Amino acid sequence: MSPHSTTPSWITSDPTRAAQAKIVATLGPASDSDEMLAELIESGVSIFRLNFSHGTLEDMDKRYERVRRAIDASGRCIAILGDLQGPKMRVGPVPDLSEGGGIMVEPGDDIYFRKGQGDASIDDGVISFGATFDSLYSDVLPGQRVLINDGLIRMLAVENDPGNWLRCRVTVGGRVTSSKGVNLPESDLSMPAITDRDWKCAKWAAEHQLDYLALSFVRTADEINELKSKLREWAIPCAQFGDIRFDSSIPVVAKIEMPQAVMNLDSIISATDAVMVARGDLGVEMDVARVPVIQKYILARCNALGKPTIVATQMLETMIESVTPTRAEASDVANAILDGCDAVMLSGETAVGKHPRVVVETMQRIIKITECRMDQIKHVSESPSDLKEYPFRSAALAQGVWSMAQSLDSKAIVVWSQAGGMARYLSQYNFRVPIYAYTSSKIAASRMALYNGVTPVYTQPPESSRLSDWTDQVESLIKSEDITQDGDTVLLVAGKPLGALLAQSMVSIMRMGDCSSGFRDFVDETAKTVGV
Repeated sequence: MSPHSTTPSWITSDPTRAAQAKIVATLGPASDSDEMLAELIESGVSIFRLNFSHGTLEDMDKRYERVRRAIDASGRCIAILGDLQGPKMRVGPVPDLSEGGGIMVEPGDDIYFRKGQGDASIDDGVISFGATFDSLYSDVLPGQRVLINDGLIRMLAVENDPGNWLRCRVTVGGRVTSSKGVNLPESDLSMPAITDRDWKCAKWAAEHQLDYLALSFVRTADEINELKSKLREWAIPCAQFGDIRFDSSIPVVAKIEMPQAVMNLDSIISATDAVMVARGDLGVEMDVARVPVIQKYILARCNALGKPTIVATQMLETMIESVTPTRAEASDVANAILDGCDAVMLSGETAVGKHPRVVVETMQRIIKITECRMDQIKHVSESPSDLKEYPFRSAALAQGVWSMAQSLDSKAIVVWSQAGGMARYLSQYNFRVPIYAYTSSKIAASRMALYNGVTPVYTQPPESSRLSDWTDQVESLIKSEDITQDGDTVLLVAGKPLGALLAQSMVSIMRMGDCSSGFRDFVDETAKTVGV
C-alpha cells in the first residue's frame, strides 16, 4: 500500500512524541529576563545563541550569567552557542543628512568610498562614505558589484585609486545609515577570516566553556583549522572525563555563507564539527534563486559525511511582529526538517521580537507535525555513505546498531556515551526512534543537545557500576516516557566500566517487561566486546 494512502492522522490529531530536531534561540533584549529564559526552555529551546556581533564582552558576561542560571534551574541539558561576527564589512558612521535620516542615494548617483573617511559627508553634491575594512579600496575592481544593507541598495564600481578610494554608480537606490552591511560578491577580498575582535571573543568563549563556537564567513578548511588550533591551546583541562586523550576544546560550527565555502564544501565539512546554513549573507553573496538548492546540497553532503547541521536566518521572520508565521515560513521550517537538519535557528524572532515564547512554541509544533508525517511514511533509513571513520570505533558499532534496530523494529536506542561520540554517530542514522544518551559529563550532555533525535541524560553510573543495575534504570526511564508496550525491543549500548572514556562497548536487546533481558544476565568474564 502506498504510504500516502494511509489515514492522515497527522492532520487531525496532535503529535505526542517529543520533537527530534532541535531549536536554537538567539538571545537579545526580548529574551534576557529570567522569566522569559525559563519560558523558552519550557517551550522547547535546546541551544541558546550568543551573537558577538551585538554588544560588548561585558554585555556577554551578564547575558551568559543569566542564561547559565536559567539552564541550571531547569535541570535540563541545554547548549550555549557563541557566534563570532567575522570580517563583516560595514558602512562607517552616517549622520542624518537626508530627510528621514541617513543619506538617500538614487539610481544614477556617483558616490565615493574613501579611506580614512570619518562620518559620511555630502560636499558640493558629492556623497562620500567610509568603510570598516580597507580592503574595499584595494580589492574591488571596476565592473564589480557593491551591495549595501543585504543587497537592498545596489551599486557598480566604476573607478578606483587602489588603496585610497572607490567610485561607485548606484543602480538601486535607498537610505544608507550607519553600520549597514557591505557585500562584495564578485571581489576576491584579502580580509582575514578571523579578526582581532573575533580572537578576543573566541578566548572569552573558551574561558566560559561555551558548548559550540560558530565561525562566520568561512571560505576554506584552513580557517576552521586555525580556529580549532587556538581553541585547543585555550582549552581548560576537563577532569570530568578522566582521560588526557579527550579533546575538551570547544567544537566549531562552520557558517556557510560565501560562494567560496560552497566550492570548498567537502573539505570544510571534514574539518569542522558542525555546519550552519547561514542563508542571510548567502542570499546576498549568491543569486537568491540558488539558495534553496544550495541549502539542500549542503544538508545532503553533511548527512552523507555524518556532521550535524543547523539551518538559520529568516525562518519565522514575520513573527518578530506577528503572532503567526506566513505559510511560506511554516513550509520553510518543515522542509529543513524533511531534509534532515539537526536544528533550526531563530534569530531576531527571539532576540528582539515581540513574541519569543510564541515563536518557539510555533516552531516546535511545526517540527512535531512534520516528524509525525515522516514517521507515517514508509521509511527506510540510509546510513551515512561517506563517513570517513569507517570501519573504526564508534562509527562501525553505530552501523551495527542501525542494522539491528531495522531488523527488530526497536522503539528506542539507549546508549552510555561518556564523551558524546557514540551519540553523534547514532544521531546521523535517522533512526526515527528516540535516542537516550547517558553520560556523567555535564559538558558532553550539553553538547549532545544539538544532535537530532538525541535526549541527553546527565547522571552518575549506578553505585554498583553493574550494567544490570543500569538496565533497570533504563527500563524505568523508557516506561516513564510512555513510548513502548510490553514486549517491545529497546537496544542498549554500553561498556565496562560505565562512565569511562573509550570503554569497550557492547550491544544488548532489552524487551520491555522481560526482567531477564538487556544486560541483566551479563557476565563480565564471558561477554564478548567490540572496541569503540
